[in-house]
Formats: sequence, structure tokens, C-alpha cells
Amino acid sequence: MTSNLRGALAGLLAFGIFATHDVIVKYLGGTYAPFQIVFFSVLFGFPIVSFLLLRDAKEANLRPNHPWWIAARTAASVITGFCAFYAFTVLPLAQTYAILFAAPLLITVLAIPMLGETVGWRRGLAVVVGLCGVLFVLQPGRTDLSLGHAAALTAAFSGALASLIVRKVGRAERSVVMLLYPMVANFIVMGLAMPFVYVPMPGQDLGALAVVAAMALAASALLIVAYRTAPAIMVAPMQYSQILWATVYGVLLFDEGLEMPTIIGSAIIIASGIYIVLREDRGGRSSTTPVLRTRTRVGTPSGLRIAPFLSSDRRGPKPPG
Repeated sequence: MTSNLRGALAGLLAFGIFATHDVIVKYLGGTYAPFQIVFFSVLFGFPIVSFLLLRDAKEANLRPNHPWWIAARTAASVITGFCAFYAFTVLPLAQTYAILFAAPLLITVLAIPMLGETVGWRRGLAVVVGLCGVLFVLQPGRTDLSLGHAAALTAAFSGALASLIVRKVGRAERSVVMLLYPMVANFIVMGLAMPFVYVPMPGQDLGALAVVAAMALAASALLIVAYRTAPAIMVAPMQYSQILWATVYGVLLFDEGLEMPTIIGSAIIIASGIYIVLREDRGGRSSTTPVLRTRTRVGTPSGLRIAPFLSSDRRGPKPPG
């Protein structure tokens, strides 16, 4: 088995675990508020961060080198986690993923002002087509749009913003810093809401949240292995496999049907996202390749979401793609 195939399979397995993780979130969302789910997910994630801190032999402190960017990423991460968890609890799984898959398109757009990225007409057209796919899923005017739809769109935008901040300042910041600050902020913000939304949890539901944290860790570790084993071009498209898992889980566990607008819109969004990835990979057309080199996964604050950063080499300027 080639390294490329091993990396792709590791990515495929990682996103399969993430999809299962989201099924548990949806199941718990039928009983508990998203504030409570996020709170306990983060709480169970703290031992993971403590383990990382204990293993980090580097002599350094937890003060960020770019405090304003870290503050912005922290706020974006809190919004992303809450909104995505809420969307999973109230919308069909496949529809939620279809909307969240707009994040790579938004990364491409936001990379223009944030990273100085040049986006040529081909990638620009792919973004427009992909966003049309999002509109196709939402069916404005024909479907009653809910807070769940707004939450999913917000999660896609804030997740894209958080990912680009990682790309912008990640080399100057310790991974633990970028992981710890959002977790602490989630813990505080969701904790403030707990007196108003808390519902006592039996042991089995607390155990389910512990499983969520464990799955997040396992899937994140697999993603790290995947990106170390194979080029990003082989791993990045694997995220779209989540919609297949979502379809199966939705039908089997939640009696969710798959509507034609979701199928067509998802196909458009996925095709646009894969095209952008392919354009970024072709011959070094971009010095920043924001989608390929942004290693976060939208919407789950319970575990590590940052894969190792690529080396800081910059290719010479090429015609924009």
C-alpha cells in the first residue's frame, strides 16, 4: 500500500469517526441544550490538553505572541462550536453537512484580505457556483428557514475565519495555546449559561459525552497521521465523505429522508470544493493555498483540531488560479 493511499484511508477513517461523533451530539441534543453539551464536551477534553502540556518539553509560557488574533480565533471557535452543535440537533444531518461544507469556499474568499491571496477567475467562479449550491440546499422562498439554518451558516463562516487565523499566525504560536484558549473560553461562556439550561444527566449520557471527547482525540490523531503520510491534496477531499455517513446515520437512526435539493446542492458544493483544492495544488499556483494548508474541522470543540503546520517555504509567484 502506497503512502498516499495510507494517508487517504487514515483521513477517511478520521472523518468517519467525526461523523459518528456528530451523531452522538445529535442524539444528546434531543434532551439537552447545546450549551450543556458543549460545556461537558470541553470539560472532558481538559485532561487531553493537560496531557499535551505535560508532554511538551519546550520551555515557554502560555502567553500568545499575537493576542488579538488569538482573541479573534477564540471568539470564532466558541461561536463555531455552539452554532454547529445546535445545527446538528435541529437539522437533518446531511443538510447540516451540506451547509458546513461551504467553509472551504469561504476560506478562499476570506484569504484575499487576510492572507493576501490572489484568487483567479477559475477559483472565483468555483466559489460562486458553490455558494449557489448552498442556496439550492436552503431553498429560500420555498422552505421555511429556521435558526438551525442560520446557525449552520454562521458556523461555516466563523469556522472559516478561525481556520484562516491558524494559517496566518500558527507558525508563531504554540499549538497548545491555540487549543487551550478556545477551550477555556467555551468552558466559561457555556458555564455561565448552565444555571439556566442545565438538565441532570444520567451516567449513560455523561458516558456518551466522554465517548465524544475520546472520538475527537482519536479522529484528530488520525488526521495528523494522514497529513504526515500523504499530501494534503489526497487527504483534504476526504472530509466530504461525512455526508455519506450522515445520510446513512440519518436514515437508520433518525428517520431522516434525503431530499433532492440537498442531494443536488451537496453535489454542487462538493464539486466546487474539490475543484478549489485541485486548483490550489496545481503547480504551486498559490503561495498560501489556504484551503489545502488549513487543517481544522468545523464545529467540534471537544478535541484537538489543529494538525501539524507545513514548513514555511514559499513558492515563487505563479499565475493566479
